[in-house]
Amino acid sequence: MRRRDILKSLTVLPVAGTASNALGTYTPSALPAPKRDLFKELGLRTFINAAGNYTSMTASLMPPEVMEAIRSSAEEYVMLEEVQDKAGEKIAALCKAEAAMVTAGCWSALVLGMAGVLTGMDPKKVGQLPFLSGTGMKSEVIVQKSHANGYHQALTNTGVSIVLVETREELEKAINDKTALLWFLNREAPAGNIKHQEWLELAKKHNLPTMIDIAADVPPVENLWKFNEMGFDLVCISGGKAMCGPQSAGILMGKKDLIAAARLSAPPRSGIGRGHKVNKEEILGMYVALDRYVKHDHKKDWETWEKRIAVIDSAVKGITGVKTEVVIPPVANHNPSLNIMWDNTKVKISRDAMGEKLRKGTPSIEVISWETENSIRLTVFMLKPGQEKIVAQRIKEELISASA
Repeated sequence: MRRRDILKSLTVLPVAGTASNALGTYTPSALPAPKRDLFKELGLRTFINAAGNYTSMTASLMPPEVMEAIRSSAEEYVMLEEVQDKAGEKIAALCKAEAAMVTAGCWSALVLGMAGVLTGMDPKKVGQLPFLSGTGMKSEVIVQKSHANGYHQALTNTGVSIVLVETREELEKAINDKTALLWFLNREAPAGNIKHQEWLELAKKHNLPTMIDIAADVPPVENLWKFNEMGFDLVCISGGKAMCGPQSAGILMGKKDLIAAARLSAPPRSGIGRGHKVNKEEILGMYVALDRYVKHDHKKDWETWEKRIAVIDSAVKGITGVKTEVVIPPVANHNPSLNIMWDNTKVKISRDAMGEKLRKGTPSIEVISWETENSIRLTVFMLKPGQEKIVAQRIKEELISASA
């Protein structure tokens, strides 16, 4: 299951609701009732999220610990650099990295990390980005062709150009005195000819730094430190996915010298990263979300997800012409999802029509429809406790209604 590019295949379905944790470990009553209903005031529709933590759907819901960190930190002044220093130290320790910083999402981590690779600690070079010609800075990044699906474009914000390769031989031939970085998209690791260890081996052979994008690649929680320990120089991840941190936050972690260099292009300084501002509330909220996630009972979460899947599965699979399949993506968005398929000679409704029915129903529900014309797919890890029963009932109703 993909992340930002999933937008083309989503069906968005609204329903009223209250704040809760996507992992289902507390109930909505854990949060105080809002004094002002901004959703109602602005005419916004909320929905049951049976799709996933995608950017278009405002990612994850932040748990009370994160919200309290944001609220309480808004009441005092501190120096932004000190917040990054102290939070970065804690984040690095949790992720077993030399250093870390909070960024304005994973894309921001890619841009700032790339900037740090190019400039080092030279403030003159920082001021020259993204105009690399005549600066003496390197200007090319090597990427496997199968990994070049849009996210690599973040790197070009710094002025670099992308060199695509498919084999080890092509990679070695592409390396020259302009090569700045070898970039790896973890989600596409199964599709690339060159796997993690060989990628790192080649980088080390040619004395080149490496960066890996693991934006939506937890769970499992071990991925937070796996790639640091594996030897990648920089690791970039989204904060608003499974960790349930602020959607506009991410983490750049890795080698101490490269993180220090990346921060030279980040606020409060001017430069290409000036627009990548992360406020103190987001930095501290991200730290609390990470700390909570690392210490969380992930086995219990998985068991909860399986039970929710089972509720929906059992509700629909007995309908004539309907089949179900539990699918677990191997890398990104690694959690149980349910594919519901139907024979269109027995259940006379298209994928898009099903989405529209769910969208306009009460309550409204959002699912994924991106595989075949006669199927929908859903996840349960973003559901609030008990919503799996609502999702099961609504989908069952629409399938039965469409049955011949």
